[in-house]
Amino acid sequence: MKIHQQAFSLKEKRRGFHIITNEVLYALPQINEIKTGMCQVFIQHTSASLTINENADPTVRKDFEMFFNKTVKENDPDYQHDYEGSDDMPAHLKSSILGSSVLIPIRNGKLALGTWQGIYLCEHRDRGGSRSFIATVWGE
Repeated sequence: MKIHQQAFSLKEKRRGFHIITNEVLYALPQINEIKTGMCQVFIQHTSASLTINENADPTVRKDFEMFFNKTVKENDPDYQHDYEGSDDMPAHLKSSILGSSVLIPIRNGKLALGTWQGIYLCEHRDRGGSRSFIATVWGE
């Protein structure tokens, strides 16, 4: 079995949902050495998250942002954790709802994503800064 792990970071992105599949592939060229295996991508932050969803129509990503902003509102007077800004506690909640990692099968040296699937960086802060990741691939 082969195992490869790579840390990488992405420059700051605006608040929203961003497809980062190509950035993950660029950081892990060793994927092509794995015929059958798995790829895990983990984000090392608590105010951004990862998910997999449609990679074709950009309105899907806009609707994700709209839904999460309606579901987890900012400026809620009941939030106790508010000293990092009005978007911080909602960002933590959104991150917990979506999760900090994705796991994708590898088949014949490629991510076995569906035709219309991509990896999303879900940036929940107005100024989240650069984001750090650990990507691990393993298999035969």
